[in-house]
Amino acid sequence: MNKSEFTRAYADKLGVTIKEAEKNLALFIETLTDCLKNGEYVHVSGFATFDLKDKNARDGVNPLNGEPLVIPACKSPTAKFSKAYKEIFNK
Repeated sequence: MNKSEFTRAYADKLGVTIKEAEKNLALFIETLTDCLKNGEYVHVSGFATFDLKDKNARDGVNPLNGEPLVIPACKSPTAKFSKAYKEIFNK
């Protein structure tokens, strides 16, 4: 399922237009992104926690020519789903 298919299903569940669902989804993603950029930890009870993790610089290899290179340190968003949410799929 791609983003437009998801948005259509989301709109059907909400009983709103696809445009309203797109706006709602975009605002959720924007708010989550802003919170993570500000160093906040986001916990949605019963669903998931979202955080920003620091990744250290590490050695790598250029796949095109095999030359070694250093992959720079960066921040990476992570999501960890709750036990209750995982159990929905394992009944």
